[in-house]
Amino acid sequence: MSESGHSQPGIYGQGRRRRRRRDREAGPPGQNLSGPGREREYVPRERRDGSVEPPGPLLQKTPIILAKPPGERTKPTPTAPGGPPSLEKPIMLIKTRDDGGKPGTSPDLVPSAPGLGAVKLEREGQRPTQPVYQIQNRGMGPAASSSVVDPVIGQTKLLPPEKMKHSIKLVDDQMNWCDSAMEYLRDQTDMLVVGVIGLQGTGKSTVMSLLSANLPEDDPRAYVFRAQSQEIKERGGNQSSGIDFYITQESVIFLDTQPILSPSILDHLINNDRKLPPEYNLPHTYVEMQSLQVAAFLFTVCHVVIVVQDWFTDINIYRFLQTAEMLKPSTPSASHDSAGSAGSDEGSEYYPHIVFLQNKARREEFCPKNLKKMHAVVDKLMAHSHLKYKGTLSMLDCNIFPGLGRDYLETEVNLFLLPVLETEGEDALTRAGSASVPLFSLLPGYRGHPSFSSLSSKLRSQVLAMSRCQLSHTILTEKNWFHYAARIWDGVKKSSVFSEYSRLLS
Repeated sequence: MSESGHSQPGIYGQGRRRRRRRDREAGPPGQNLSGPGREREYVPRERRDGSVEPPGPLLQKTPIILAKPPGERTKPTPTAPGGPPSLEKPIMLIKTRDDGGKPGTSPDLVPSAPGLGAVKLEREGQRPTQPVYQIQNRGMGPAASSSVVDPVIGQTKLLPPEKMKHSIKLVDDQMNWCDSAMEYLRDQTDMLVVGVIGLQGTGKSTVMSLLSANLPEDDPRAYVFRAQSQEIKERGGNQSSGIDFYITQESVIFLDTQPILSPSILDHLINNDRKLPPEYNLPHTYVEMQSLQVAAFLFTVCHVVIVVQDWFTDINIYRFLQTAEMLKPSTPSASHDSAGSAGSDEGSEYYPHIVFLQNKARREEFCPKNLKKMHAVVDKLMAHSHLKYKGTLSMLDCNIFPGLGRDYLETEVNLFLLPVLETEGEDALTRAGSASVPLFSLLPGYRGHPSFSSLSSKLRSQVLAMSRCQLSHTILTEKNWFHYAARIWDGVKKSSVFSEYSRLLS
Protein backbone atom coordinates (compact mmCIF):
# COMPACT_ATOMS: atom_id res chain seq x y z
CA MET A 1 0.00 0.00 0.00
CA SER A 2 2.54 2.55 1.13
CA GLU A 3 6.31 2.37 1.01
CA SER A 4 6.51 2.02 4.75
CA GLY A 5 4.89 -1.38 4.42
CA HIS A 6 2.40 -1.07 7.30
CA SER A 7 -0.44 -2.70 5.33
CA GLN A 8 1.65 -5.53 3.99
CA PRO A 9 0.80 -8.79 5.64
CA GLY A 10 3.45 -10.54 7.69
CA ILE A 11 5.63 -7.49 7.93
CA TYR A 12 6.01 -8.02 11.66
CA GLY A 13 5.99 -11.77 11.49
CA GLN A 14 8.27 -14.51 10.37
CA GLY A 15 8.84 -13.08 6.92
CA ARG A 16 10.46 -9.92 8.24
CA ARG A 17 12.81 -11.91 10.43
CA ARG A 18 13.97 -13.89 7.40
CA ARG A 19 14.43 -10.71 5.40
CA ARG A 20 16.57 -9.14 8.07
CA ARG A 21 18.65 -12.25 8.35
CA ARG A 22 19.06 -12.38 4.58
CA ASP A 23 20.06 -8.72 4.39
CA ARG A 24 22.55 -9.20 7.20
CA GLU A 25 24.15 -12.22 5.60
CA ALA A 26 24.33 -10.74 2.11
CA GLY A 27 25.98 -7.48 3.11
CA PRO A 28 29.69 -6.89 3.11
CA PRO A 29 31.64 -6.63 6.36
CA GLY A 30 31.38 -2.86 6.48
CA GLN A 31 27.65 -2.66 5.68
CA ASN A 32 25.29 -1.05 8.19
CA LEU A 33 23.27 -3.59 10.17
CA SER A 34 20.14 -1.43 10.34
CA GLY A 35 19.28 -1.93 6.68
CA PRO A 36 20.59 -2.06 3.11
CA GLY A 37 22.15 0.89 1.47
CA ARG A 38 23.41 2.68 4.58
CA GLU A 39 27.06 1.85 4.92
CA ARG A 40 29.37 3.09 7.65
CA GLU A 41 32.94 2.52 8.51
CA TYR A 42 33.76 -0.53 10.61
CA VAL A 43 35.49 -0.01 14.00
CA PRO A 44 37.67 -2.83 15.34
CA ARG A 45 36.45 -3.95 18.71
CA GLU A 46 38.44 -5.27 21.60
CA ARG A 47 37.83 -8.88 22.36
CA ARG A 48 37.72 -10.45 25.80
CA ASP A 49 41.10 -12.12 25.39
CA GLY A 50 42.74 -8.73 24.73
CA SER A 51 43.21 -9.14 20.94
CA VAL A 52 41.89 -6.65 18.36
CA GLU A 53 39.88 -7.51 15.25
CA PRO A 54 41.48 -6.86 11.83
CA PRO A 55 41.48 -3.20 10.88
CA GLY A 56 38.85 -1.94 8.46
CA PRO A 57 36.86 1.15 7.67
CA LEU A 58 36.22 3.13 10.86
CA LEU A 59 32.77 4.14 12.01
CA GLN A 60 32.12 7.84 12.11
CA LYS A 61 30.87 8.28 15.68
CA THR A 62 30.46 11.41 17.66
CA PRO A 63 33.42 11.83 20.15
CA ILE A 64 32.53 12.01 23.85
CA ILE A 65 34.41 14.59 25.97
CA LEU A 66 34.49 13.93 29.74
CA ALA A 67 34.20 17.41 31.18
CA LYS A 68 31.99 19.34 33.54
CA PRO A 69 29.12 21.49 32.37
CA PRO A 70 29.97 25.19 31.83
CA GLY A 71 28.08 26.19 34.97
CA GLU A 72 30.19 23.99 37.24
CA ARG A 73 33.65 24.70 35.78
CA THR A 74 34.23 27.78 37.93
CA LYS A 75 33.42 26.01 41.16
CA PRO A 76 36.49 24.88 43.15
CA THR A 77 36.92 21.16 43.52
CA PRO A 78 37.03 20.04 47.17
CA THR A 79 40.21 18.28 48.17
CA ALA A 80 41.09 16.01 51.03
CA PRO A 81 43.08 17.52 53.92
CA GLY A 82 46.80 17.28 53.33
CA GLY A 83 46.33 16.48 49.60
CA PRO A 84 47.49 18.43 46.51
CA PRO A 85 45.69 21.68 45.57
CA SER A 86 42.54 21.38 43.49
CA LEU A 87 42.71 21.96 39.72
CA GLU A 88 39.95 23.60 37.68
CA LYS A 89 40.76 21.82 34.41
CA PRO A 90 40.16 18.08 33.98
CA ILE A 91 43.25 15.92 34.34
CA MET A 92 44.05 13.69 31.37
CA LEU A 93 46.12 10.66 32.38
CA ILE A 94 48.39 9.62 29.51
CA LYS A 95 50.10 6.69 31.20
CA THR A 96 48.46 4.22 33.53
CA ARG A 97 49.96 2.56 36.59
CA ASP A 98 51.83 -0.66 36.04
CA ASP A 99 49.66 -2.62 38.47
CA GLY A 100 46.28 -0.99 37.79
CA GLY A 101 45.35 -1.49 34.11
CA LYS A 102 44.15 -4.61 32.39
CA PRO A 103 46.56 -6.54 30.17
CA GLY A 104 46.38 -5.43 26.58
CA THR A 105 44.76 -2.05 27.28
CA SER A 106 46.22 0.86 25.38
CA PRO A 107 47.24 3.92 27.42
CA ASP A 108 45.19 6.16 25.13
CA LEU A 109 41.99 4.28 25.87
CA VAL A 110 42.15 4.68 29.65
CA PRO A 111 39.29 6.92 30.79
CA SER A 112 40.25 9.98 32.77
CA ALA A 113 38.29 11.16 35.79
CA PRO A 114 38.21 14.80 36.80
CA GLY A 115 38.18 16.28 40.28
CA LEU A 116 38.34 13.85 43.19
CA GLY A 117 38.84 10.79 41.01
CA ALA A 118 42.04 12.15 39.46
CA VAL A 119 43.40 13.24 42.84
CA LYS A 120 42.63 9.82 44.27
CA LEU A 121 44.49 8.09 41.46
CA GLU A 122 47.53 10.27 41.95
CA ARG A 123 47.56 9.65 45.70
CA GLU A 124 47.18 5.91 45.24
CA GLY A 125 50.14 5.89 42.88
CA GLN A 126 52.38 7.34 45.64
CA ARG A 127 51.74 4.59 48.18
CA PRO A 128 54.70 2.33 49.03
CA THR A 129 54.54 -1.18 47.71
CA GLN A 130 55.70 -2.67 51.04
CA PRO A 131 54.06 -2.25 54.46
CA VAL A 132 55.67 0.14 56.90
CA TYR A 133 56.35 -1.15 60.41
CA GLN A 134 57.00 1.40 63.14
CA ILE A 135 58.86 -0.33 65.93
CA GLN A 136 58.44 2.42 68.49
CA ASN A 137 56.66 5.75 68.04
CA ARG A 138 56.69 7.00 71.62
CA GLY A 139 57.26 10.73 71.71
CA MET A 140 56.80 11.23 67.94
CA GLY A 141 53.32 12.79 68.27
CA PRO A 142 50.51 12.76 65.72
CA ALA A 143 52.81 13.99 62.95
CA ALA A 144 54.42 10.55 62.73
CA SER A 145 51.26 8.87 61.46
CA SER A 146 50.48 11.47 58.78
CA SER A 147 53.93 11.68 57.19
CA VAL A 148 55.14 9.14 54.65
CA VAL A 149 57.86 6.94 56.20
CA ASP A 150 60.42 5.06 54.20
CA PRO A 151 59.86 1.32 54.77
CA VAL A 152 63.56 0.63 55.36
CA ILE A 153 63.90 3.46 57.86
CA GLY A 154 60.66 2.53 59.59
CA GLN A 155 61.84 -1.03 60.09
CA THR A 156 65.33 -0.30 61.41
CA LYS A 157 65.08 2.96 63.34
CA LEU A 158 64.80 2.68 67.13
CA LEU A 159 63.94 5.65 69.28
CA PRO A 160 65.81 6.11 72.58
CA PRO A 161 63.86 5.13 75.69
CA GLU A 162 62.28 7.67 77.92
CA LYS A 163 64.83 9.19 80.30
CA MET A 164 64.24 8.43 83.97
CA LYS A 165 64.42 11.33 86.41
CA HIS A 166 64.66 9.25 89.56
CA SER A 167 64.79 5.63 90.62
CA ILE A 168 61.74 3.46 91.09
CA LYS A 169 61.03 0.37 93.16
CA LEU A 170 61.85 -3.07 91.84
CA VAL A 171 61.27 -4.70 95.26
CA ASP A 172 59.39 -2.69 97.91
CA ASP A 173 60.08 -2.56 101.64
CA GLN A 174 57.73 -5.55 102.16
CA MET A 175 59.94 -7.60 99.82
CA ASN A 176 57.24 -7.79 97.13
CA TRP A 177 58.00 -7.55 93.40
CA CYS A 178 56.90 -4.39 91.55
CA ASP A 179 56.00 -4.13 87.84
CA SER A 180 56.50 -0.38 87.37
CA ALA A 181 59.92 -0.81 85.70
CA MET A 182 58.51 -2.70 82.73
CA GLU A 183 57.55 0.44 80.78
CA TYR A 184 61.18 1.62 80.60
CA LEU A 185 62.54 -1.57 79.02
CA ARG A 186 62.95 -2.44 75.34
CA ASP A 187 63.37 -5.54 73.19
CA GLN A 188 67.13 -5.37 72.73
CA THR A 189 69.91 -7.50 74.20
CA ASP A 190 72.81 -5.03 74.56
CA MET A 191 72.39 -4.28 78.26
CA LEU A 192 74.53 -4.23 81.41
CA VAL A 193 73.14 -4.91 84.89
CA VAL A 194 75.08 -3.49 87.86
CA GLY A 195 74.09 -4.17 91.47
CA VAL A 196 75.51 -3.07 94.82
CA ILE A 197 75.58 -4.45 98.35
CA GLY A 198 77.18 -3.18 101.51
CA LEU A 199 76.72 -2.33 105.17
CA GLN A 200 74.69 0.58 106.44
CA GLY A 201 76.15 4.05 105.87
CA THR A 202 78.96 3.01 103.51
CA GLY A 203 77.71 5.21 100.64
CA LYS A 204 76.07 2.68 98.30
CA SER A 205 73.38 5.06 97.00
CA THR A 206 75.90 7.85 96.43
CA VAL A 207 78.24 5.57 94.47
CA MET A 208 75.41 4.24 92.32
CA SER A 209 74.16 7.76 91.59
CA LEU A 210 77.62 8.84 90.45
CA LEU A 211 77.97 5.76 88.25
CA SER A 212 74.56 6.22 86.62
CA ALA A 213 73.51 9.84 86.04
CA ASN A 214 75.00 12.35 88.48
CA LEU A 215 78.23 14.26 89.01
CA PRO A 216 80.04 14.89 92.31
CA GLU A 217 79.25 18.61 92.16
CA ASP A 218 75.50 18.02 91.88
CA ASP A 219 73.17 18.61 94.79
CA PRO A 220 72.87 15.34 96.78
CA ARG A 221 69.12 15.92 97.00
CA ALA A 222 68.95 15.61 93.19
CA TYR A 223 70.66 12.20 93.05
CA VAL A 224 68.71 9.46 91.29
CA PHE A 225 69.28 7.23 94.33
CA ARG A 226 68.49 9.19 97.49
CA ALA A 227 71.36 9.25 99.96
CA GLN A 228 71.08 9.48 103.73
CA SER A 229 69.97 12.86 104.98
CA GLN A 230 71.48 14.45 108.07
CA GLU A 231 68.41 13.61 110.13
CA ILE A 232 68.57 9.93 109.19
CA LYS A 233 72.28 9.84 110.02
CA GLU A 234 71.66 11.32 113.46
CA ARG A 235 69.06 8.74 114.42
CA GLY A 236 71.00 5.84 112.84
CA GLY A 237 68.43 4.96 110.22
CA ASN A 238 68.73 3.61 106.68
CA GLN A 239 67.58 5.44 103.57
CA SER A 240 67.15 2.59 101.06
CA SER A 241 64.67 -0.22 101.55
CA GLY A 242 64.11 -3.12 99.23
CA ILE A 243 65.69 -2.81 95.76
CA ASP A 244 65.64 0.40 93.68
CA PHE A 245 65.78 0.35 89.87
CA TYR A 246 67.25 2.85 87.41
CA ILE A 247 68.12 2.44 83.71
CA THR A 248 70.15 4.87 81.61
CA GLN A 249 69.67 5.66 77.93
CA GLU A 250 72.77 3.53 77.23
CA SER A 251 70.84 0.44 78.46
CA VAL A 252 72.72 0.14 81.76
CA ILE A 253 70.51 -1.08 84.62
CA PHE A 254 71.54 -0.09 88.17
CA LEU A 255 70.12 -1.86 91.22
CA ASP A 256 70.54 -0.20 94.62
CA THR A 257 69.70 -2.39 97.61
CA GLN A 258 68.96 -1.94 101.27
CA PRO A 259 71.93 -2.41 103.65
CA ILE A 260 72.84 -5.95 104.55
CA LEU A 261 72.78 -7.01 108.22
CA SER A 262 71.27 -3.62 109.04
CA PRO A 263 70.70 -2.80 112.74
CA SER A 264 68.12 -0.14 111.84
CA ILE A 265 65.99 -2.69 109.94
CA LEU A 266 66.24 -5.03 112.94
CA ASP A 267 65.22 -2.20 115.31
CA HIS A 268 62.27 -1.30 113.09
CA LEU A 269 61.21 -4.95 112.98
CA ILE A 270 61.25 -5.30 116.76
CA ASN A 271 59.68 -1.98 117.75
CA ASN A 272 56.79 -2.20 115.27
CA ASP A 273 55.88 -5.76 116.31
CA ARG A 274 56.02 -6.87 112.74
CA LYS A 275 54.96 -10.47 112.27
CA LEU A 276 57.68 -12.81 111.09
CA PRO A 277 57.18 -15.60 108.57
CA PRO A 278 56.50 -18.96 110.24
CA GLU A 279 59.84 -20.44 109.12
CA TYR A 280 61.84 -17.78 110.99
CA ASN A 281 61.79 -17.75 114.78
CA LEU A 282 64.04 -14.80 115.71
CA PRO A 283 64.10 -11.27 114.25
CA HIS A 284 67.86 -11.17 113.71
CA THR A 285 67.69 -14.49 111.84
CA TYR A 286 65.02 -13.06 109.57
CA VAL A 287 67.13 -9.93 108.86
CA GLU A 288 70.16 -12.07 108.01
CA MET A 289 68.11 -14.32 105.71
CA GLN A 290 66.64 -11.25 104.03
CA SER A 291 70.13 -9.92 103.35
CA LEU A 292 71.27 -13.29 101.96
CA GLN A 293 68.24 -13.40 99.66
CA VAL A 294 69.09 -9.98 98.23
CA ALA A 295 72.74 -10.92 97.69
CA ALA A 296 71.87 -14.29 96.11
CA PHE A 297 69.40 -12.52 93.82
CA LEU A 298 72.08 -10.06 92.64
CA PHE A 299 74.54 -12.90 92.03
CA THR A 300 72.00 -14.44 89.63
CA VAL A 301 70.63 -11.45 87.64
CA CYS A 302 73.62 -9.01 87.52
CA HIS A 303 76.68 -8.80 85.33
CA VAL A 304 78.62 -6.79 87.94
CA VAL A 305 78.13 -6.69 91.72
CA ILE A 306 79.91 -3.92 93.66
CA VAL A 307 80.70 -4.55 97.33
CA VAL A 308 81.07 -1.17 99.08
CA GLN A 309 83.09 -0.85 102.30
CA ASP A 310 84.22 2.23 104.18
CA TRP A 311 87.31 0.67 105.79
CA PHE A 312 89.66 -2.23 105.18
CA THR A 313 88.48 -4.82 105.95
CA ASP A 314 85.64 -6.68 107.69
CA ILE A 315 86.08 -10.44 107.74
CA ASN A 316 82.32 -10.90 108.22
CA ILE A 317 81.68 -9.39 104.78
CA TYR A 318 83.66 -12.15 103.07
CA ARG A 319 81.93 -14.81 105.15
CA PHE A 320 78.61 -13.30 104.14
CA LEU A 321 79.58 -13.33 100.43
CA GLN A 322 80.60 -16.98 100.56
CA THR A 323 77.32 -17.90 102.25
CA ALA A 324 75.29 -16.00 99.63
CA GLU A 325 77.26 -17.76 96.89
CA MET A 326 76.44 -21.11 98.48
CA LEU A 327 72.70 -20.26 98.66
CA LYS A 328 72.64 -18.77 95.16
CA PRO A 329 69.97 -20.41 92.96
CA SER A 330 71.36 -22.37 90.05
CA THR A 331 71.15 -20.92 86.57
CA PRO A 332 68.00 -22.28 84.87
CA SER A 333 68.98 -24.62 82.07
CA ALA A 334 67.43 -24.61 78.62
CA SER A 335 64.59 -27.04 78.06
CA HIS A 336 66.33 -28.93 75.23
CA ASP A 337 69.84 -29.09 76.69
CA SER A 338 71.20 -32.56 77.11
CA ALA A 339 73.15 -33.63 80.16
CA GLY A 340 76.23 -34.52 78.15
CA SER A 341 76.45 -31.26 76.24
CA ALA A 342 76.20 -29.12 79.37
CA GLY A 343 79.62 -30.17 80.56
CA SER A 344 80.62 -29.80 84.19
CA ASP A 345 78.43 -28.05 86.76
CA GLU A 346 81.02 -25.33 87.24
CA GLY A 347 81.21 -24.54 83.54
CA SER A 348 77.44 -24.34 83.01
CA GLU A 349 76.78 -22.22 86.11
CA TYR A 350 76.82 -18.44 85.80
CA TYR A 351 78.75 -16.21 88.23
CA PRO A 352 79.02 -12.41 87.97
CA HIS A 353 81.99 -10.07 88.21
CA ILE A 354 82.50 -8.74 91.72
CA VAL A 355 84.26 -5.45 92.50
CA PHE A 356 85.49 -4.48 95.96
CA LEU A 357 85.13 -0.74 96.35
CA GLN A 358 86.62 0.94 99.41
CA ASN A 359 84.85 4.23 99.86
CA LYS A 360 86.14 7.09 102.06
CA ALA A 361 89.71 5.80 101.72
CA ARG A 362 92.46 7.63 103.62
CA ARG A 363 95.70 9.01 102.25
CA GLU A 364 97.97 6.23 103.53
CA GLU A 365 95.85 3.59 101.81
CA PHE A 366 96.89 5.01 98.44
CA CYS A 367 100.50 4.12 99.19
CA PRO A 368 101.69 1.51 96.66
CA LYS A 369 103.09 -0.75 99.38
CA ASN A 370 99.81 -0.76 101.33
CA LEU A 371 97.84 -1.23 98.13
CA LYS A 372 99.86 -4.35 97.34
CA LYS A 373 99.10 -5.81 100.77
CA MET A 374 95.38 -5.13 100.37
CA HIS A 375 95.31 -7.00 97.06
CA ALA A 376 97.06 -9.99 98.62
CA VAL A 377 94.57 -10.15 101.52
CA VAL A 378 91.52 -10.06 99.27
CA ASP A 379 93.03 -12.71 97.01
CA LYS A 380 93.56 -15.09 99.95
CA LEU A 381 90.04 -14.52 101.33
CA MET A 382 88.37 -15.15 97.94
CA ALA A 383 90.64 -17.98 96.80
CA HIS A 384 87.91 -20.66 96.93
CA SER A 385 85.13 -18.54 95.43
CA HIS A 386 83.65 -19.01 91.96
CA LEU A 387 82.86 -15.31 91.70
CA LYS A 388 84.95 -13.43 89.11
CA TYR A 389 86.87 -11.28 91.55
CA LYS A 390 90.02 -10.64 89.50
CA GLY A 391 91.15 -9.70 86.03
CA THR A 392 88.43 -7.22 85.01
CA LEU A 393 89.34 -3.97 86.82
CA SER A 394 92.70 -2.37 87.61
CA MET A 395 93.75 0.86 89.26
CA LEU A 396 97.09 0.68 87.47
CA ASP A 397 95.35 1.23 84.13
CA CYS A 398 93.90 4.54 85.36
CA ASN A 399 97.32 6.28 85.47
CA ILE A 400 96.92 6.84 89.20
CA PHE A 401 100.38 5.41 89.94
CA PRO A 402 102.42 6.42 86.87
CA GLY A 403 105.67 4.92 88.19
CA LEU A 404 104.28 1.41 88.74
CA GLY A 405 104.19 -1.31 86.11
CA ARG A 406 101.62 -4.03 85.64
CA ASP A 407 103.93 -6.60 87.24
CA TYR A 408 104.00 -4.69 90.54
CA LEU A 409 100.78 -6.32 91.76
CA GLU A 410 101.36 -10.07 91.49
CA THR A 411 97.82 -10.94 92.58
CA GLU A 412 95.70 -8.08 91.33
CA VAL A 413 92.01 -8.30 92.25
CA ASN A 414 89.06 -6.07 91.38
CA LEU A 415 89.79 -3.50 94.07
CA PHE A 416 89.24 0.23 93.74
CA LEU A 417 89.73 3.10 96.21
CA LEU A 418 87.67 6.28 96.43
CA PRO A 419 88.66 9.14 98.78
CA VAL A 420 86.29 11.17 100.92
CA LEU A 421 83.86 13.24 98.87
CA GLU A 422 84.61 16.93 99.48
CA THR A 423 82.81 19.82 97.91
CA GLU A 424 84.81 22.40 96.00
CA GLY A 425 83.84 25.16 98.44
CA GLU A 426 85.11 23.29 101.50
CA ASP A 427 88.28 22.27 99.68
CA ALA A 428 89.04 25.86 98.62
CA LEU A 429 88.37 27.13 102.12
CA THR A 430 90.78 24.56 103.59
CA ARG A 431 93.52 25.49 101.14
CA ALA A 432 93.08 29.20 101.76
CA GLY A 433 93.17 28.77 105.56
CA SER A 434 96.24 26.53 105.63
CA ALA A 435 98.32 28.63 103.23
CA SER A 436 100.42 31.41 104.74
CA VAL A 437 101.85 32.72 101.45
CA PRO A 438 99.47 34.14 98.83
CA LEU A 439 101.33 32.27 96.08
CA PHE A 440 100.67 28.86 97.64
CA SER A 441 97.01 29.67 98.24
CA LEU A 442 96.47 29.45 94.47
CA LEU A 443 97.91 25.91 94.26
CA PRO A 444 95.98 22.78 95.24
CA GLY A 445 96.98 21.15 98.50
CA TYR A 446 98.76 17.82 98.61
CA ARG A 447 96.34 14.94 99.00
CA GLY A 448 98.39 11.89 98.07
CA HIS A 449 95.83 10.84 95.45
CA PRO A 450 93.84 12.33 92.56
CA SER A 451 90.61 14.18 93.18
CA PHE A 452 87.33 12.41 93.90
CA SER A 453 85.84 13.51 90.57
CA SER A 454 88.75 12.08 88.61
CA LEU A 455 88.69 8.74 90.43
CA SER A 456 84.91 8.38 90.20
CA SER A 457 84.98 8.97 86.44
CA LYS A 458 87.75 6.36 86.02
CA LEU A 459 85.75 3.88 88.08
CA ARG A 460 82.66 4.50 85.97
CA SER A 461 84.53 3.99 82.70
CA GLN A 462 85.98 0.68 83.90
CA VAL A 463 82.69 -0.66 85.27
CA LEU A 464 80.77 0.18 82.10
CA ALA A 465 83.49 -1.43 79.97
CA MET A 466 83.18 -4.86 81.62
CA SER A 467 82.14 -7.82 79.54
CA ARG A 468 78.41 -8.41 79.18
CA CYS A 469 78.24 -12.17 79.26
CA GLN A 470 75.01 -14.15 79.22
CA LEU A 471 72.96 -14.33 82.40
CA SER A 472 71.36 -17.63 81.42
CA HIS A 473 71.65 -20.30 78.76
CA THR A 474 69.44 -18.24 76.45
CA ILE A 475 69.99 -14.67 75.24
CA LEU A 476 67.82 -12.24 77.21
CA THR A 477 66.41 -8.92 76.10
CA GLU A 478 65.64 -6.17 78.61
CA LYS A 479 62.01 -7.24 78.91
CA ASN A 480 62.97 -10.91 79.12
CA TRP A 481 65.48 -10.03 81.83
CA PHE A 482 62.68 -8.39 83.83
CA HIS A 483 60.55 -11.55 83.70
CA TYR A 484 63.62 -13.68 84.42
CA ALA A 485 64.49 -11.57 87.47
CA ALA A 486 60.89 -11.75 88.73
CA ARG A 487 60.99 -15.54 88.51
CA ILE A 488 64.36 -15.69 90.31
CA TRP A 489 63.11 -13.41 93.10
CA ASP A 490 59.97 -15.48 93.57
CA GLY A 491 62.08 -18.63 93.71
CA VAL A 492 64.47 -17.10 96.23
CA LYS A 493 61.63 -16.08 98.55
CA LYS A 494 59.98 -19.51 98.39
CA SER A 495 63.18 -21.53 98.51
CA SER A 496 63.42 -23.99 101.35
CA VAL A 497 67.22 -23.65 101.39
CA PHE A 498 67.08 -20.36 103.29
CA SER A 499 64.63 -21.69 105.87
CA GLU A 500 66.82 -24.75 106.42
CA TYR A 501 69.87 -22.56 106.85
CA SER A 502 68.04 -20.32 109.35
CA ARG A 503 67.02 -23.42 111.31
CA LEU A 504 70.69 -24.39 111.50
CA LEU A 505 71.62 -20.93 112.77
CA SER A 506 68.94 -20.94 115.46
